[in-house]
Amino acid sequence: MILRLRVSFPDRPGALGQVARVLGTLGADILQVTVLERETGRAVDDFIVSWPGAPDSAAVRDRLAVVPGMRVEGVWPTRESPGAAPDYDLLRHVAADPSRAFPTFVDAVPDLVGAEWAVALASGAGELVHRSWQAPAGLDDTGGLVGVKIGDLTPLRPAVLTSGPYRLMSLPVPGTALHVVLARTEGPPFHRAEVDRANRVVEIVSIIAASI
Repeated sequence: MILRLRVSFPDRPGALGQVARVLGTLGADILQVTVLERETGRAVDDFIVSWPGAPDSAAVRDRLAVVPGMRVEGVWPTRESPGAAPDYDLLRHVAADPSRAFPTFVDAVPDLVGAEWAVALASGAGELVHRSWQAPAGLDDTGGLVGVKIGDLTPLRPAVLTSGPYRLMSLPVPGTALHVVLARTEGPPFHRAEVDRANRVVEIVSIIAASI
């Protein structure tokens, strides 16, 4: 099973190696490591690992948390392909057909940041413009999104929200009346590094779309 683990640990020499050794003793094969932050004496990294069997997320968390100083912030399944370049693949598809720039972005962006699904909303009325294929069929297209109203979305800058079981990221699309909202039910709230990554891509997508 492919899992994404978000781990916080003391930022000192050898600490990353200790995390890797612990994962190895638990039978996990590390496929990719992404550094999210190095601040205030601690590091936060995302590990994509191949884990034997079908582990329970709580059990994985408990087994890792016994290491002094280690804090497991999230464990969740992922569709990410380690070593791939989803940002470039997404932009290549957008450039190939700029008329479908935003539907292409909405369909592909969940895999950039470990989200489960995404939707595009018209900022004024909250009308549902496009949904990724993974999005729940029962989404309200009249102004509400899993408990979040369109008025709650920050119009000028990306934002991170929580509504019930959902962790949400809101991205206003430059030069349009659209918001793209990403969601996941497992794992921690979106990290600012994930928000920055998705926002950089949507800015480029908006430039490509405006060129036609």
